Amino acid sequence: MELLRKIVLESNTKKGKTFDLVIQLLIVLSIINFTLSTIKGKSESYYNFLNTFEKVTVIIFTVEYLLRVVLEKKKLKFIISYFGLIDLIAIIPFYLSTGVDLRSLRALRLLRVFKFFRYSKTLYRISKAIKIAKQELILFFSLTCILLYLAAVGIYYFENQAQPEVFKSIFDSLWWAVATLTTVGYGDLYPITIGGRIFTFFILMIGLGIVSIPAGIIASAVSKAREEE
Repeated sequence: MELLRKIVLESNTKKGKTFDLVIQLLIVLSIINFTLSTIKGKSESYYNFLNTFEKVTVIIFTVEYLLRVVLEKKKLKFIISYFGLIDLIAIIPFYLSTGVDLRSLRALRLLRVFKFFRYSKTLYRISKAIKIAKQELILFFSLTCILLYLAAVGIYYFENQAQPEVFKSIFDSLWWAVATLTTVGYGDLYPITIGGRIFTFFILMIGLGIVSIPAGIIASAVSKAREEE
């Protein structure tokens, strides 16, 4: 049991590293498999092979998950942890969709890519950085939501009378607010009044800060996580 624990739970041994590499390879292959399954017009044997491969990978991921639950000393803590939930989400859609046409659930197989967080020190460091900066990020995104609403209200009052069919409600204006504050600017909604254009200028300036601030927060937190390591 102790040898199995070192292979599955520890990645600083030769066997543990090999086990991690095999799981990572299976994650990549399962994502490629999912992508290939979306190609239409292939032979029945083609799809049968992909389905068989999917079943094999899910069985392996299931065994891996069960092994981790059995070998972890704090089982409940692992089950409700980030990695435990990701491991579970990676296999649950397959079992829920077996025998039933639940294509939307099958698409959740792509969440399997998040299993890479377990095996990449860099990705793990980023996830740790997000935990460090969690309060700042929550505050920032809360302020962003408030700004989105205020921007939608502002453009609605500036443009509603000039473009009643385009900015017919604050809900319709929210799409403009999202596209403008994120500096995407799709161009499907745009102001034509002087007041609306001036208002848009200030929203765009605020949007530049909204794009850059989270990057700075996370970069600072990553540096802190690296120092802690």
